[in-house]
Amino acid sequence: MDGLRVVPTRRHGRERLYVCLPDGGNVAWYDRGAARVNLLSDDRRDEVLQALRPFVTGPVTVGPPPVPTPAELARLTLHPDDDLAPNRPGEALLVALEREPAPAHRLRPDPRRRALAAEQATGAALDRLDGAGWRTLHSLPLPGGDRLHHLLVGPGGLFVLHVLPARRQRVRVTDPLVALGRRAPHPLLRRVRADADRACHALTAEVRPVLVLVEPAHVSVAAPPRSVRVLTDRELPELARTGGVLKPADVESLHAMARDRATWQRL
Repeated sequence: MDGLRVVPTRRHGRERLYVCLPDGGNVAWYDRGAARVNLLSDDRRDEVLQALRPFVTGPVTVGPPPVPTPAELARLTLHPDDDLAPNRPGEALLVALEREPAPAHRLRPDPRRRALAAEQATGAALDRLDGAGWRTLHSLPLPGGDRLHHLLVGPGGLFVLHVLPARRQRVRVTDPLVALGRRAPHPLLRRVRADADRACHALTAEVRPVLVLVEPAHVSVAAPPRSVRVLTDRELPELARTGGVLKPADVESLHAMARDRATWQRL
């Protein structure tokens, strides 16, 4: 096989197997979800298929990569520093913890770690919606030091999600107040709406706000909050059941716009 090797990768729930030369250069990749082998050089067609034989299941399409869409071309022109798609769930918290770790002998757990775990759990659940035509971006920085925890774009529209860690605690929602355990109520829903308003302005599209409660013991909602959807982390798959708002091309176009740092710097 002339030294060709297969390197598996996984991103946003999609698995790809890259076929590489000894120097690391790619000659092809196999997209399992699309059942397609994309050849960068037809001269190595037989060698690539031989290398992929242990990994291919069922019939596949073999040929050159498909022509990129306008949204994909726009994405390819982004400088790596301006592309927000690689951001991990809780990216800002990860950076903060690396720069300023909590004291080794802290009496109580660092609340940033609870917040990080909640955003990571929410991000993992959202990434699993990718196969249903949804796209997710995490930890989007806004001017002034604020950020959007998650942005979800798909057939059902656009959603900004704010995550509240509530492990084993009772949550009471009385718009605009949210009370966690024995803590005093806080007007959190105003922040959630403000995040959606800023995203709406940046993307020039309707964006709906969602408050995500991660692992609460019990949730009580006095009345449905105005314009804000309140979900637990277990209820996130419900968002994938909505549709009829955006076409696939619109989803890709809005996702390409949202992943550009410049989109948010204009706010």
